[in-house]
Amino acid sequence: MPDPKAKSPSQEHPLANILINVLIPVLALSYLSKDPALQVKLGKSVQPWHIGPMWAMIVALLPPLAYGIWHFVKTRKGNVFSALGFISVLLTGGLTLYLWNADGTVKPNAGLLFGIKEGSIPLVLAFAILTSHKSASPLIRVFLYNDSIFDIPKIEQRVAERGTQDGYSRLLLQATRFFAGSFFLSAAMNLGLALWFFRGFDSMAPDALETYNSIVGKLTGWSFAVIGLPVMAILFVILMRLLKGLRELTGMDDKELMLPR
Repeated sequence: MPDPKAKSPSQEHPLANILINVLIPVLALSYLSKDPALQVKLGKSVQPWHIGPMWAMIVALLPPLAYGIWHFVKTRKGNVFSALGFISVLLTGGLTLYLWNADGTVKPNAGLLFGIKEGSIPLVLAFAILTSHKSASPLIRVFLYNDSIFDIPKIEQRVAERGTQDGYSRLLLQATRFFAGSFFLSAAMNLGLALWFFRGFDSMAPDALETYNSIVGKLTGWSFAVIGLPVMAILFVILMRLLKGLRELTGMDDKELMLPR
């Protein structure tokens, strides 16, 4: 019998996640990127927070990187979303090092490459979700239909009792396809958003590195609103369809299907 005094595994706080992975990078890239030497050359005032594009990028990348490592050390187990954030930070840093030239300019294909980078993670996830459906560990059960939300043993016992296994399998396949579709949509929107923000970008301008950081900051912030919110809405629709299908297959109500929170 589990010890009632035992502490449950700590959960990532969504507001902390947004602050560290979105707001801090956006603020760092937007306000710290100006090069003091270039500001003087252009006859503009230099502020104490103008630390230059390289240091601004480092400041923007360090909090999400440190948070991902800290969360892994603290919980001693992998977290899909922390792992994805960690990989995204590494990709952003690596791509930035490649795109930045030693003379302060940026390679001309920065927008396309950054868009591909932004779309690569949701695209890989979409294919992984689809291909894992018939495996021993379908990803739909990691992200959405898992035993921290649903009382899966009770659901599957009722499905077996009522002989609705075929309908249950079709329901999960349908949820998997819609779920993968949300990531395909996210990949396309990430690419489109990057191309939109990088339109007209002058990679040879004296302040190209500053402008690049500013664009990346805008992308980080806007992708949360323009892409994150619609995808969350799609996930809510998928969850509602899943609940409706489970009610029909099991005869159980929502309180029986889902674990108490």
